[in-house]
Amino acid sequence: MCAAGRRWGRRERALLWCVLLAAWEAAWGQLRYSVAEEMPKGSFVGDVAKDLALQLPALPDRGVSLLCEGKAQHFALHGKTGHLVTAERIDREQLCEGLQQCVLRCEVIVDGEMKVYGIDVEITDINDNAPSFKEIEVEESISETTAPGSRFPLAEAHDPDAGANSLQSYELSGDEHFSLAVQAGPSGDQRPELVLAKALDREEAAFHELVLRASDGGDPARTGTARIRVAVLDANDNAPQFSQAEYTVCVPEDVPVGSVLLTVTAADADEGLNGHVKYSVKKISERASKIFHLETEMGSITVVRSLDFEEAESYELEVQARDGGGLSDTAKVAISVTDVNDNAPEISVRSALSAISEDAPSGTVVALLHVQDRDSGANGEVRCSIGEGLPFRLEKSFEGYYRVVTARELDREEVAEYNVTVRAADGGSPSLWSGAVLALRVLDVNDNAPVFAEARYSARLPENNAAGALVLTVRAADADWGQNARVRYRLSEGRVRGAPLSSYVSVQAETGALYALRSFDYEEVREVGLWVRAEDGGAPALSSNVSVRLVIVDENDNAPQVLYPPAAPGAGWAGVELAPRSAEPGALVAKVVAVDADAGQNAWLSYELAKATEPGLFRVGLHSGEVRTARFPLARDAARQSLVVVVKDHGRPALSATATLTVVLAESVAELLSELGSAAAAPGEPAGSLTRWLVVAVAAVSCLFLAFLLLLLALRLRRWRRSQLLAAGSGAARGVPASHFVGIDGVRAFLHSYSHEVSLTADSRKSQLRLSAGSCCDTLPARPPPDEPAPLLGDDPAAPPQAQPNTDWRFSQTQRPGTSGSQNGEEGGAWPNNQFDTEMLQAMILASANAADGNSTLGGGTGTMGLSARYGPQFTLQHVPDYRQNVYIPGSTATLTNAAGKRDAKSAASSGGNKKKSGKKEKK
Repeated sequence: MCAAGRRWGRRERALLWCVLLAAWEAAWGQLRYSVAEEMPKGSFVGDVAKDLALQLPALPDRGVSLLCEGKAQHFALHGKTGHLVTAERIDREQLCEGLQQCVLRCEVIVDGEMKVYGIDVEITDINDNAPSFKEIEVEESISETTAPGSRFPLAEAHDPDAGANSLQSYELSGDEHFSLAVQAGPSGDQRPELVLAKALDREEAAFHELVLRASDGGDPARTGTARIRVAVLDANDNAPQFSQAEYTVCVPEDVPVGSVLLTVTAADADEGLNGHVKYSVKKISERASKIFHLETEMGSITVVRSLDFEEAESYELEVQARDGGGLSDTAKVAISVTDVNDNAPEISVRSALSAISEDAPSGTVVALLHVQDRDSGANGEVRCSIGEGLPFRLEKSFEGYYRVVTARELDREEVAEYNVTVRAADGGSPSLWSGAVLALRVLDVNDNAPVFAEARYSARLPENNAAGALVLTVRAADADWGQNARVRYRLSEGRVRGAPLSSYVSVQAETGALYALRSFDYEEVREVGLWVRAEDGGAPALSSNVSVRLVIVDENDNAPQVLYPPAAPGAGWAGVELAPRSAEPGALVAKVVAVDADAGQNAWLSYELAKATEPGLFRVGLHSGEVRTARFPLARDAARQSLVVVVKDHGRPALSATATLTVVLAESVAELLSELGSAAAAPGEPAGSLTRWLVVAVAAVSCLFLAFLLLLLALRLRRWRRSQLLAAGSGAARGVPASHFVGIDGVRAFLHSYSHEVSLTADSRKSQLRLSAGSCCDTLPARPPPDEPAPLLGDDPAAPPQAQPNTDWRFSQTQRPGTSGSQNGEEGGAWPNNQFDTEMLQAMILASANAADGNSTLGGGTGTMGLSARYGPQFTLQHVPDYRQNVYIPGSTATLTNAAGKRDAKSAASSGGNKKKSGKKEKK
């Protein structure tokens, strides 16, 4: 019962150890395999993909790699099956010399996951090495006086195999005088000894041949032999003796080559050849034999190759001292190597990224590093660090592995590429360090919009520019890289004077150059405001806008334009001004009004008198353009004065225009009209032709008027007849109200216009004014009462008789023709003394001159009506009263009435009676 309990207890403990071992390996990602040495290349070791739960199709994509310790790569990871296989033939004795257990460490690195898995592969021994002796022929010298039972050490055999395959036994054959004894050493090794079983007799046999055979425990067993030749010597009764049974020495690994580590000494009491001692190495490993050398005569041990603590920490030698008589002694030499900080830390990059996006989150792994130091103790303690100011940090991962991760978000516009230096320093004194540089390129993300070089742009463009002229260039820079930094320009939508902005200017998409597509005119467009958009090539694209202001600069491309006097075709009666001969010096005669469509200095105008009939009679204001008398008019001065005024602007070069004025010096209307009549018959123009055209025009108007009257009479008769038929018992004819007539107001205005007429003929030297005493075409009343019949083109009996004109046309200075509006109730026909009335009279005179020229338009001008220029260029026709409506004729109560004047009854009522129509013009 107790035995069963103990058996179950051992089983439970074994199971618990297995569970704990499996849990530890699973926690650390540790795998363990074993493979026999000398297996051919490609031999199966273990199924790594299955044991680590790695998906086979994803192995190449995830970047799985295998790294093994040492300089040689003994294993490989099959890419398709995920099996761990041998990469070459493995020799355990070469890799793990002197070690009972040979384990190779490998690491599986998964780049995609930045994970490391450890794998231990144990190399199991096979019996591939036979025991061997360092010397296959050994000579021993034994004195014939040596007593039986004496023991002589023999050279040990060496078998690099381990365990049962190593050296197991010795056998001796060849002579009955000797036997073999095997002693166990301190470390458990077997030391063969030659035992003298029977006394020697040199005389009987001077030499004895023996064979020593060493066997291992393999199956089948392997053996090695050494031939021993024993020479029988004469008597030598004192053997050499070392001063110490074991020598120990501790040396640093950086001891110079050739240094003597220690000297062994042995003394022999014999004299002569039997007392001469020589030293030799009896037992030494193959590695130690290449490092140390024993001097045979002096017994000094020197270093022939550099020591390396990382290769071996200690060495053991067995030295022998032999005298000339063949006696010997052995001693053990233990050499300990102390570590020196002669190895800097080694940094190996197991996995690393070459590029990272600038929007990668903090904590992204960019590299996996392995750091180790071959030194021990404090010299092997490694501290890793990254330079300051870098957005990266180190994280300890797994047994000497470090991960380089981002400490914050990156910005390619600040730093486009990082050279991350990882520094590893050990704890030695002085400390050794090494570094590894990781080149990491930051990939661009479109996170920056284009930025213009200026907050706003403005340019001055002269007008009349050539189409396609370069205006200015806008520049925008994008801090991104590549396609994200490629900036293209375009215009925002807009309109200029109703037209699309794109018809005025354009922008070059690549360079940002702004071109004018048409020639600008300052007088039409003085300023153009637009927006230019810069857009990068990212996805999605980012953009920014900038305002551009184009100021059109005026050029002197417009000559001054004369508004008054207006330019007239033909004879040139554009401006006729009246100046009395009694005018004082400085009296205002006329004003030349001109404008310039340009601006600024180009629109500043100056006036000067270029040509005059009498050079000293008139002067022109330099800046006002007013024409004034410079002196009193003289009797010898011509009645008609022609003035040429030059108007210049201040541009470069200056542009100019001319205005021609005709000033008439007259004291009476008869003299004025006589002068105008003589001017109408200008040389070179036939008077008969002009008269003929006037007669044709008057006849045509008269025919139209008579036809209209007949039509109107027919309409009135028809209505009168209809009213007579409808009115029962009524003998009196009742007229139809004037409002029932179509166009009755037009007829009334037409009659008003013909009530009086000034007759001017081209061939008459004097103008005639004819007034009809009893015309049959009196002016119709405004609107008769509904119960009274309207007279049909008949005389109004209630109208007062028309006054006869005064034949005396000579008046004093105070009695001159004037407008009816300028008279008062007490004095009739007084000459107006103010400038405004004078201008109205000038309009009448100008109308007469145009009538003589065949022009029916009063004033003959282009909208100025012969006005004085003192009203300025802004004074247009709509501001001027129509002088043709009421013109007073001295000695008569009649007025000249224009058909374009007021057509209501007020004009008839204000005249004090009906106006009479004048007769036809008489020819002389």
